Amino acid sequence: MGCCASNQGGGSKASRVKRWRSTGIIGLRDSKLKQTFPDVVIDMERAVRTLDLTHNKISDVPGDISKLINMQRLLIADNLIERLPGNLGKLQSLKVLMLDGNRISYLPDELGQLIRLEQLSIARNMLIYLPDTIGSLRNLVLLNVSNNRLKSLPESLGSCASLEEIQANDNVVEELPASLCNLMQLKSLCLDDNQVKQIPDGLLKDCKSLQNLSLHNNPISMDDFQLMEGYQEFEERRKKKFDKQIDLNVMISSKGLDVGVDK
Repeated sequence: MGCCASNQGGGSKASRVKRWRSTGIIGLRDSKLKQTFPDVVIDMERAVRTLDLTHNKISDVPGDISKLINMQRLLIADNLIERLPGNLGKLQSLKVLMLDGNRISYLPDELGQLIRLEQLSIARNMLIYLPDTIGSLRNLVLLNVSNNRLKSLPESLGSCASLEEIQANDNVVEELPASLCNLMQLKSLCLDDNQVKQIPDGLLKDCKSLQNLSLHNNPISMDDFQLMEGYQEFEERRKKKFDKQIDLNVMISSKGLDVGVDK
């Protein structure tokens, strides 16, 4: 049995459920929920569009989550979740999945069935690898896997043709897959605080949308970086990006532009 939230400024349980059904939005953030999802949430099935269970004490994602087939946004960050059910792959309408701040050590292979997924954020967990099936997420735009235990990124990541931003800071990544060079839409790649010694030879040349590459606190030198093919073109894109920000009156550091690699 799932735990139900206490009343929170929304009247009776019946009135809250009625409102949830009419809007499709269930907001139970900071509701002191424990163990698993409230039964009333699962019972709403197709009516659910957005489910926010952020900052509770949920430890189990029920297999019955597959009943929420019209859900587009699932926000369950800052809970106590250790694993996700394979049935998660049946949520074919899902576009946003936020799992930050849990205890997840692996993602199920069925993740690759979320063909409409655009944003996947699973920072601050215990991931040691990403499934190869992640390459099936052709609509994925943002991937955030920062603050985990990843030693590598899968070769299949290069098949995520829509990817614009990868955040993988604070891991133990030693090498990057050559397939990253296939990501024509990639604009930002952040890998601070890892063990990266070199990046794929064609990355700066082939990723023609890349504007931000951050590699602070990695064993790669600025000299090596500047000698890479495509470096000058990358520099022009990066500077053009900052010029636009200046035109929009965005404040930047008085230290100048950050090239993203330690000297």
